[in-house]
Amino acid sequence: MTTSCAGQRLISTAADSPKIEMTAQARASCGLYRLPAEPTQADLEIGYATRGVQLVACDGARAAAVAIHDAEHALEARQAEARARRLRPWWRFW
Repeated sequence: MTTSCAGQRLISTAADSPKIEMTAQARASCGLYRLPAEPTQADLEIGYATRGVQLVACDGARAAAVAIHDAEHALEARQAEARARRLRPWWRFW
């Protein structure tokens, strides 16, 4: 008896899933200014301004990482939907 492999479905691997490259800024940990052991009033003022700038930059990097993560999952969902449509039997229209 002869059998056919045409009815077998391909198994998706992790290599098939889409990847979006994360930026270096989004991957890096956020460095925050630390006060010296005996801070002066000038150290406090410099630290306050420096930390504010660093927090804004860190929040921007976090937002970029979240956007990339969401975009990657949206691509995966679209790919899974297309794969499901492609593997649907010909007699099913929905």
